[in-house]
Amino acid sequence: MVLKTFGWSFGVTAVGLAAAAFFWGWEAFVLVLMLSILEISLSFDNAVVNAGVLKKMNAFWQKIFLTIGILIAVFGMRLVFPVVIVAITAQVGPIEAVEVALDNPDRYEQLVTDAHPAIAAFGGMFLLMIFLDFIFDEREHKWIGWLERPLSRLGKVNGLSVCLALIVLLVVAVTIATGAHQHGGMHADKSGTVMLSGIAGLITYLIVGGLSGHFEDKLEEEEEREHEEEEAAKRAGKDPSMVGLAGKAAFFMFLYLEVLDASFSFDGVIGAFAITNHIFWMALGLGIGAMYVRSLTVYLVRQGTLDDYVYLEHGAHYAIGALAAILLITIKYEIHEVITGSIGVLLIAFSFWSSVRRNRRLEAEGGDGDSGGGEDESKESEVTSGV
Repeated sequence: MVLKTFGWSFGVTAVGLAAAAFFWGWEAFVLVLMLSILEISLSFDNAVVNAGVLKKMNAFWQKIFLTIGILIAVFGMRLVFPVVIVAITAQVGPIEAVEVALDNPDRYEQLVTDAHPAIAAFGGMFLLMIFLDFIFDEREHKWIGWLERPLSRLGKVNGLSVCLALIVLLVVAVTIATGAHQHGGMHADKSGTVMLSGIAGLITYLIVGGLSGHFEDKLEEEEEREHEEEEAAKRAGKDPSMVGLAGKAAFFMFLYLEVLDASFSFDGVIGAFAITNHIFWMALGLGIGAMYVRSLTVYLVRQGTLDDYVYLEHGAHYAIGALAAILLITIKYEIHEVITGSIGVLLIAFSFWSSVRRNRRLEAEGGDGDSGGGEDESKESEVTSGV
């Protein structure tokens, strides 16, 4: 079962890591491996969401998502999108960006270095909004109860995430401008760039979130309509299985999943710039990670087990928050790639361990592991309050 589901992912991993080591050496091998782990860790929640929607679709639409979807995810978002980011921020053509990366790595590195404040501000704000919207949302389960309970209450204030993100952006820009004046204007031009790029990242998040919400609303409407058709079919003595999610609802599901996939792809692609500026290392690492996310989605649809680990989504979003902070900090200060790559992995591992501990406790108490809220939530808070 594991080999059948993850076989392609294992094969792509072997080829990708071998290519990295052969063409660029062991440093590339290590960073591509770290990027793969980063992408997988950041996309655990993506796989869970995908699986929850995908299992409602018929075999045809599942195959469409797992074939066309993987082409969009791997070649579109992980290969083309990083080149586009560099081309826009460095103000060169996409073809020129690739040619420079191949023929003149020193100049390309300089282009990326010059573009880093814009990339970091755009990505930092996008990731920060994902984290803030998660942490301010009222959730059934609390991982770090003493922190998440008051923040979820604050989240009832409309627009709080956007206001807080803009305040953070303003503080970063002012800090850069102040530092520029103290050092002879060396960073004077970057404060304006940071503000514009950060606002662009915020707008991008709001657009993607708006599209996702639109498709989700359409999905709910179609599901309700088709449920009514199933009931009508039953009353008419027809086979209700013939009225399935293969029409408009399945199409809206597919669009919804692609928008979600794109939004989660931003996480990995933007976060990758905090680890390396090499577009081909990014494409290899993120492509390998995307393959595992697809395989994991299939596994979840067939087994439905990972959603029992209720804190994994929390760990992934805390990792996103950490990456957002790191990207914004790296506009002015340098942070080693090992630190950046390790934080996400450690948070995911810790959230997984917390989930396992919770499941064991519930099993010992005779719980079913799926109960939430009320007494179970208070027990969870006792367990996680010391985190």
